[in-house]
Amino acid sequence: MIEEGMEWAFPRIKRLPKYVFSLVNELKYKLRKEGQDIVDLGMGNPNLPPAKHIVDKLCEVAQKPHVHGYSSSRGIPRLRKAICDFYERRYGVKLDPEKEAILTIGAKEGYSHLMLAMISPGDTVIVPNPTYPIHYYAPIIAGGEVHSIPLNAEDENFQEDFLRKLYEIMKTAMPKPKAVVVSFPHNPTTLTVDKEFFKELVKFAKEHRVWVIHDFAYADIAFDGYKPPSILEIDGAKDVAVEIYSMSKGFSMAGWRVAFVLGNEILIKNLAHLKSYLDYGIFTPIQVASIIALESPYEIVERNAKTYERRRDALVEGLNRIGWHVKKPKATMFVWAKIPEWVGMKSLDFAMFLLKEAKVAVSPGIGFGQYGEGFVRFALVENEHRIRQAIRGIRRAFKKLQKEAKALEPERNPR
Repeated sequence: MIEEGMEWAFPRIKRLPKYVFSLVNELKYKLRKEGQDIVDLGMGNPNLPPAKHIVDKLCEVAQKPHVHGYSSSRGIPRLRKAICDFYERRYGVKLDPEKEAILTIGAKEGYSHLMLAMISPGDTVIVPNPTYPIHYYAPIIAGGEVHSIPLNAEDENFQEDFLRKLYEIMKTAMPKPKAVVVSFPHNPTTLTVDKEFFKELVKFAKEHRVWVIHDFAYADIAFDGYKPPSILEIDGAKDVAVEIYSMSKGFSMAGWRVAFVLGNEILIKNLAHLKSYLDYGIFTPIQVASIIALESPYEIVERNAKTYERRRDALVEGLNRIGWHVKKPKATMFVWAKIPEWVGMKSLDFAMFLLKEAKVAVSPGIGFGQYGEGFVRFALVENEHRIRQAIRGIRRAFKKLQKEAKALEPERNPR
């Protein structure tokens, strides 16, 4: 028999707020159950399939009788070599597959368990805000605390401002932060950085003896000739940093849960030690197929990026045509859009409004942190035809809202 109050005896769970996105999802499922056609631009869940030869390899290997046992938690040696070879071809970075690379069950698992390995109760971590929620909450789950640095998508000098705020926090924070978490190209703001930013960040980390964790989830989704830099390209970065590389987006393998933590051997050694207690790795056929993916011509990734670029253009140009002025992002599979001032709604209310009136699902900015308020995030996970359908729905919703506002004007301004 569970005694009254016992359900609250879970201190880590008590520190986690209700997942804001679930409120939007609940309404989305309700409307779909009623038969309504919802264009879902909310969750960043890729709808492109992996290249056929990658899937074929998965199926081929899965037919073999000896591949269905436990695998290796660190990743089979040839897969670790494949990611290291990929980094050398793509970024000119040399990595030791034995000491500087480990397979993880997706980026979220790798990052969360790295935090669990690193963070003790009372330790602090610096995280941008807004941010992908796990960046903020994994240190909390591990018993730590978080310092937020606001990221302003409209600030052209955000790189300098971010670094300046880092130094300010380091002067005053007690205890001294143990790590800085960054992720560029950035989800949700789509902000991008250059190598100079990473040079300064590595310099800062060495001066103040803090770790840097760079979540490089959108390494492969970039447009207009922009190539996102790896922090590991910077001299000395491996002394203080690890990078998390995911095959979810560029290779369209999100459900396969294949990612890597690369770089500093101390962090990787301790992550490997923790993971040896927690998992037996990923299904071997998935690992073998991932080797084939990494060894394939990079054109298979570039084709996916081109698809997202066309969707970006359709969405941004469509929004601008109906009077919602949004800039084209240089990277990621998202568009971060400031809510028009005349709308007069908070981001969660606005997301619910678009779902009900436009039949379009988006993610409310507040779900990514307090500094995400005033924005919504579109995910480029529907085709161009569906995106144009979404634009038409938003235009109808805006016209209805404007008409209702006009009808209230006599009441607001009586003679």
